[in-house]
This record gives sequence, C-alpha cells and structure tokens, in this order.
Amino acid sequence: MNESRLEGAVVVITGASSGIGRAAAQAFARQRARVVLAARDEQALHEAAEECRAAGGEALVVPTDMTNSDSVEALASAAAEYGGGRIDVWINNAGVGAVGAFDETPLDAHEQVVQTDLIGYLRGAHVVLPYFKQQNGGVLINTLSVGSWVPQPFAVAYSASKFGLRGFSQALRGELGAWPGIHICDVFPSVVDTPGFRDGGNYAGRSLQPPPPLCDPREVADAMVGLALQPRQSTTIGTSARLLRLASFLTPGFERLSGLFTGAALRRADRVAPSSGNLFHPALGQRRIDGGWRKQGERPVAVWVAGAVALGVVGLLLSRRRR
Repeated sequence: MNESRLEGAVVVITGASSGIGRAAAQAFARQRARVVLAARDEQALHEAAEECRAAGGEALVVPTDMTNSDSVEALASAAAEYGGGRIDVWINNAGVGAVGAFDETPLDAHEQVVQTDLIGYLRGAHVVLPYFKQQNGGVLINTLSVGSWVPQPFAVAYSASKFGLRGFSQALRGELGAWPGIHICDVFPSVVDTPGFRDGGNYAGRSLQPPPPLCDPREVADAMVGLALQPRQSTTIGTSARLLRLASFLTPGFERLSGLFTGAALRRADRVAPSSGNLFHPALGQRRIDGGWRKQGERPVAVWVAGAVALGVVGLLLSRRRR
C-alpha cells in the first residue's frame, strides 16, 4: 500500500482508547486515513475521534468488547459499511494484563487476559480476512511484545498469550501464501510508556512500575503506519527489546533469573490492595497515550546493555556449574 492509497484508507484499530492504540489512531489520521476506533470505553473513543479529526483524518467510533465474538463481528460490519464494503488495514492491539503469583491470581483473571490478548486477536483476524480475500488485499497488524520472546514471570497468562501470538501469525502467514496481497505484520516493541501498568489487574499486592528504558507509544504507532505503507513480516522497536531477546536466547535458565529479579523487585515495592483493574470493565483513570513513567527519570541504555550482559554471564556460569 503506497502513501497515496493510505489517504482515505479504512483502518480499524482495536484498543484505541489509550496507549499505543490511541497513538496509532492519531498517526493514521495524520495520513488522512479513515480510522475506525474500537474499545470498551465509549467516552474515551469519542475523545480520541476528535483528536483524529483535528489531525486531518475521519473517524468512526464503534464500542467493542474483544472478548465477545458478536461484538467483534459488529465492528467489522460497521467498518466495512463505513468503507463502502472495504477494510484496508486492521490493527489487533487491544490488550490487558494481570500481575501476580500464578496460583494466587484468580483463574478468571488469567482467562480474561487470554480471551483479550490471544483469542481477541483470532477474532479480529477471523472477521476481517473475508474482506481481505474479497478485495484481494489488506494488511493485518498484530501488536505483540518483547514478551513474545522473553517469558514474563508473575504475568503467566500474558506470556502464554504473547507466545501464542507468534505461532498464530506464523501459521496464518503460511496459510495465506496463495494470497500475496494479504500481509500479516507483527510489531515487537520493548516496554512501552502507556497507562497499562496503572490500569491492569494487580494481584501481587505491590505497586507496579515498568522497568526503564521505556519506549514512546508514538514510535510504535509510526512503525504501524510504516507497515501499512510497506508491509513486512515483523519489526522490533527499542534497543532493550533486542537486548532482552538476545539475552534470553543465549542464557540457559533465563526465565529463572528473570523470576528471581522480578520477585525481588515486587518484594521491595510498596504494598497496595489487590485489584482486578481493567480486566472486566474499562479503566477508571484518565484515558491517554502516555503512562507518565518516563517523566520520573530513566536509566540510560548503557545500563540495559550492562544488565543484559550480566544476565548472560550469570546464566552461563550457572549452566557450567550444573554440568
């Protein structure tokens, strides 16, 4: 899809009420696309739609629950009607999380994470692919994560979902080999500065803060625009994402080391009351793109380099000691 075709293109964005999704809505609006904004929070969607119109695009609000198949089907129908029967880009981006020891986190919380972060993506692909096939083209963009490669202790359902999405994209890509005009694109950002850590389910009983350095959601949004214009299978965003992926590949028992570090960090954090957050209803806090974590100061990338190297060295030493 070239830039001239992106003007007026119909772009569906799930999870558009905040974070990466809201940033993506604005980025596509600046390209004068016709964005279809989907999330559970209708008020936040209307606010995002006004931002998109001010940026030069057109916007349609469709309140959607990605854990409900009928709701996702209605989203596709509304988008196709908005586009005169056509959907050009579909961005699977809606996501939730639940942090806490696996057996101390309620099972319905784990299920809700998987329903949104994995099966919700399957629902999105399932409803849009018939339109892509009918028009012999389209771009499906999936927001994955460095967590798709690096296990996330104390966020087991999230890890299960993100690891599963890698297989989902690869299998779907292989199945669509006879449709060269249909592209399945994956985005692998590092930890992103969004309200997700504030809004997600927290069963750890400790305050949560994302580890620096944090990626600007707008960088991820710009990468999505780039994929819509020039599709490719995947793109990784952020130096820390590359370093963590390399460290996990080179370090035996990386998940054990990660679990030790994460557990220690949680034990040092302030105590808070457990909460289901936005798992079962829209978040109650202000909906915005940024989480505000970067304003609190970050360690330089060099610290991440040193940390990744240190994890690798420790892992290799442990491996040799076992042997």
